[in-house]
Amino acid sequence: MDKNKFIQIKKEHAKEILSLLLNKEEFSVIAYLKAISFNPTLPKHIMENFDEAILFILANYTLQSAHIKDDNLIFEAGFGKENFGSIVTIPLSNIIQIIQNNTPLFINPFANTITKTLNNPFLQNPKNKKFLKN
Repeated sequence: MDKNKFIQIKKEHAKEILSLLLNKEEFSVIAYLKAISFNPTLPKHIMENFDEAILFILANYTLQSAHIKDDNLIFEAGFGKENFGSIVTIPLSNIIQIIQNNTPLFINPFANTITKTLNNPFLQNPKNKKFLKN
C-alpha cells in the first residue's frame, strides 16, 4: 500500500465531510495539538491544560466562523474561563476524528504529525466512553 496516497485520500475525505458539515451542522473534531496553530497564541495557563489531542466542538459562533482554506480547517474559538479568543488552524491531514451526534463520521489512522502517539484518541471524547464494554 502506498502510504502517501492513502494519506492524500484521507485528507480529501476529511475535506468532503467537513464541506458538508460546514453548512451549519454542529460537529466536533479531534486533532493532535502539536500541529494546530492558534492566532494569537494562547496563554500558557490555557495551553497547559491540553492533552496531546484536543477535542473541538464547532457550534454557534465557532461554527459560523469555520471554513476550509489551503487544506486547513480554520475557525475562531474562545478558551479558558476568560474566553480568550483565538483563530485555530488545523491541517486536514492532522484531524484524527470527525464526530456528529456522538457518531464518528471520519477516522484517520495516519493523523500522526507528531512523534508521540496517543494511547487512544477515541477516548479523548468523553461521550465515546459509552461505546466501551465494561
